[in-house]
Amino acid sequence: NFICANSMVKIFHIALALLSATGFIIRLGWSFNAPDLTAQKWVKIAPHIIDTLLLALGVVLAFNLANGPWQGWLAAKMLGLLAYIGFGVVALRGAGTAKYVGAVGALASVGYIFVVAFTRQALP
Repeated sequence: NFICANSMVKIFHIALALLSATGFIIRLGWSFNAPDLTAQKWVKIAPHIIDTLLLALGVVLAFNLANGPWQGWLAAKMLGLLAYIGFGVVALRGAGTAKYVGAVGALASVGYIFVVAFTRQALP
């Protein structure tokens, strides 16, 4: 059943989004307090696997929407994702004030992405 399969994809997408955000917050905390933990191989690999699956399921969901994938709120999510990635890199690899700005920007971006996802409005 297509509706049931699409619901499962959506549930996995949401679970992966929560896992990705939680993983980022954990890695961010480690980058401030225990940077040696962020150097472990699994810590470097796992986020890429999670985020690749998250993006792939997001693409599947976008193309399964009744109105098609080209909606304003999806574009807003993609711009939020680009901001999240940029700020996240600064937060995890930066130093000093830039690290804090990156952390706040990344957390604000991921928060925006979640709000847009649930409201389906670019300006919630």
